[in-house]
Amino acid sequence: MGKKQVRQVRQQIRKVQPKAAGSNAPGATRKQRERYVQSGGMLQGYAPGYVIRVGYFSLAVAVLCVVMIALTLVLIHQIYGWPDAVAAALAWILPIALLASFVAPGFRLALRDRRTEPKLVQGQLVGASSVSTSMGLGMMMVQTRGGVEQYLVPPARLKQVPGNQVNVVLTVTPNLKHVMSVGVMGQRMVGRVEPPVPAVMRRLQLLPVLTPLALALAAILGDDVVALLPIEPSALHAVLAVLAGTALGAAVYGVSFLLQRRMMEEVQALVPKT
Repeated sequence: MGKKQVRQVRQQIRKVQPKAAGSNAPGATRKQRERYVQSGGMLQGYAPGYVIRVGYFSLAVAVLCVVMIALTLVLIHQIYGWPDAVAAALAWILPIALLASFVAPGFRLALRDRRTEPKLVQGQLVGASSVSTSMGLGMMMVQTRGGVEQYLVPPARLKQVPGNQVNVVLTVTPNLKHVMSVGVMGQRMVGRVEPPVPAVMRRLQLLPVLTPLALALAAILGDDVVALLPIEPSALHAVLAVLAGTALGAAVYGVSFLLQRRMMEEVQALVPKT
């Protein structure tokens, strides 16, 4: 009987190990990114009304970029010709693409949340913090029947959350997962102590907002400045303009990637090791 049990245990280990290894596969990472975008991306956790205002502002910026494309085509065409004009106008497409990728998913979910009733989430409080990687939002972790779920919560709604493990009831929009209200059930025995917010967390919150802005500005400046220079022939001029914008944009992206990795290492160093 002992040998039979050992063989059964070994068979179970062999079955479980491939699943654990597959969790870090590129396919799993791609699915995580898809779920992140489908849940609103950078705008997840914010109020639907606020996200809609951000969407309208982004639409106005996109219209301004379209106007700049038209002006660039007309003005530079008169000076250097169509190849240079098209090359200079290409850079203004990048802000439109960035706004569409960052804002459009959350904007669609915000429109749905305005027509959908919020849902109730009940569970045991696991932890809460007034700071998170999203600007202006805190974080709450709740143990529900489906497991531990994490929600981004406005800091004002976390003031009533105690430090002990109590049952909480959240009113959450179904799409953006915006926490509209927080209810505490049971005795609030322990007050929640908020540690000082590290400066690296403030910088980490700003990075996702500043990176697309810096990337678009670098690409536009590099492309349009070279496009205005008197370079012959026209085809070479257009190619150099596009290469300059691409190089500056890639440099900004590389610096942002290195900064983000360094900040994440600093944040992980702040976590107490058990």
